[in-house]
Amino acid sequence: MRTIGFVVNPIAGMGGRVGLKGTDGNVEEARERGAEQRAPERGEVVLKALAEQADSVSVLTWGAEMGAEEAARVGVDVEVLGEPAGEETSRADTIAAVEAFLDRDVDLVLFVGGDGTAVDVYETIAETDGETPMLGAPAGVKVYSSVFAVSPEAAGKIAASFDRTETREVNDIDEDAYREGEVRAELRGLATVPVAEQLQSSKQILGGDVQGLATGIAEEADPETTYVLGPGGTLDVVKSAFGIDGTPLGVDVIRDGELLVADASEDQILDALGAKNEIVVSPIGGQGFIFGRGNDQISPAVIRQADVTVVASGEKMQSTDVLRVDTGDTDLDESLRGWIRVRVGRVEERMVKVV
Repeated sequence: MRTIGFVVNPIAGMGGRVGLKGTDGNVEEARERGAEQRAPERGEVVLKALAEQADSVSVLTWGAEMGAEEAARVGVDVEVLGEPAGEETSRADTIAAVEAFLDRDVDLVLFVGGDGTAVDVYETIAETDGETPMLGAPAGVKVYSSVFAVSPEAAGKIAASFDRTETREVNDIDEDAYREGEVRAELRGLATVPVAEQLQSSKQILGGDVQGLATGIAEEADPETTYVLGPGGTLDVVKSAFGIDGTPLGVDVIRDGELLVADASEDQILDALGAKNEIVVSPIGGQGFIFGRGNDQISPAVIRQADVTVVASGEKMQSTDVLRVDTGDTDLDESLRGWIRVRVGRVEERMVKVV
């Protein structure tokens, strides 16, 4: 019987769709902007996948929405080891939960959260035996580390079935600098993680020369189409080609050469959409995600009202064999899967599969 310690950071990812690019230290502002929790629902998906292996898995968890309530909602038997210290959860609660799991000699610490949660789990393990494996189900805004499965469902399946481990990077970035358009990534350590095909790679921050494809997109722009331009270095060049001073790590909305909304939230994007809409995004190098990592503002409600154009440098695509989506909407993810054209130059395109 494999024993798994399961903990949810219920506020992880709340800042994404409201344009905060992260939730650390900004929970109240996220709520004021109308942010909704996404981690608990993802925790339920993980537990459902674990439940399929109920005969071989025992799950320990933490109280309230840090695991216990999710388990109750999906009907999964768990042992609750403790409760959050207050009404509002904090990283101290995550640390307390992991410490309790380690005291029970769990075979794996399985968490739902983002890079900040990954750091808390990693550092807590490092301060004890330093060997207990960890695995993340992605729910944060950024997710730069390579200790995450590609989806919550994959995390549950990997947790129940892995038979080998390896070391992988735990990365985090300065969120305040990130909101100002600067990526300051820091390697926080090397964690023990299950070996599985459905793990994501560390995010590659740098891409290649994209000036040609950016010029081509701008030249072909339809003045009646509303363009939703995603974050990242590739799209920053595209925004410049459109003649706007865009937000490097935010989502900008333009029409007929006019910047309608800078650093837009989900609601602002929806308000700005017109009769014809086009989303332009670039995959995360090495990982391949085009939705669900760093661009949650481009929500399922936005995607359903627009065409999607994917752009990337040839250099980036050399290390990105497939594309991935993780919008939180299972039906939408399924509809996006299949072969898609990726623009890699002024006129050049490449067929890449969305898996």
